[in-house]
Amino acid sequence: MPDPLRVLIVEDSVEDTFLIVRELQRGGFNVTFERVETASTMRAAIDAQSWDLVISDYSMPSFSGTAALALYQQSRLDAPFIVVSGFIGEELAVEMLKAGAHDYVMKDNLARLVPAVQNELRAAQERRNQRQAEAVTEYLAAIVESCDDAIVGKTIDGTIVSWNSGAERLYGYRSVEMVGRSVSALIPAYRPDELPGIMEKLKRGESVEDFETVRVRKDGTTVEVSVTLSPVRDAGGRIIGASSVARDITRRKQEENERLSLIQDLTSALSNNKV
Repeated sequence: MPDPLRVLIVEDSVEDTFLIVRELQRGGFNVTFERVETASTMRAAIDAQSWDLVISDYSMPSFSGTAALALYQQSRLDAPFIVVSGFIGEELAVEMLKAGAHDYVMKDNLARLVPAVQNELRAAQERRNQRQAEAVTEYLAAIVESCDDAIVGKTIDGTIVSWNSGAERLYGYRSVEMVGRSVSALIPAYRPDELPGIMEKLKRGESVEDFETVRVRKDGTTVEVSVTLSPVRDAGGRIIGASSVARDITRRKQEENERLSLIQDLTSALSNNKV
């Protein structure tokens, strides 16, 4: 049995409520519902639980579809709002749609209710998926922006499209100075073959990990970095660019050189003692 479809029905007629529920059940929905007919009972129902669907009459003795829609919007319900009425003309129906209702169905044509509900539930799920995807994207963007490492996005020809704060600190260029420029601006002139070789690997779908090299800062000084580069693919799997994560390894290199120098000194001293 499918999961229950929780339906809030704003309707003064018990008989019409029964017809609506029966039509939904005929369409294959496992319906649980609550009927309300005033602003206070609608507000209480919204506060009491979440709803998958709101169906509202347009004209009621002590309430109205317009007022129900306004209350629905104030509550920020994440569910379709469908008007089902026998006393709404085309002009009023259009006004309700402009005001935020998702669809309307005439009571003398309830056969259209199930397709309308199916369509709006599907659209609501797509909106939720889109919001979730956007939230994930924003979260990932925040992580990238706050990362200490220099993270740079570029097209497959090497044009920079994104430049995080870590890149600003490492290279000295602000984002507005680098976006749109070629990443070759960071590569020393004495390494002319480095970028073409890397980009060819990325175009083949290969990653480049922990590649130790040298980059040029804005002030002309060089910095030793360890770079990891990965191809970026679109939804169809086509490679459209690359991302690079660079870390300053100047201090590590200095420590390695000092250690090697110390080893050489010790080796030389031992050799001299043997003599």
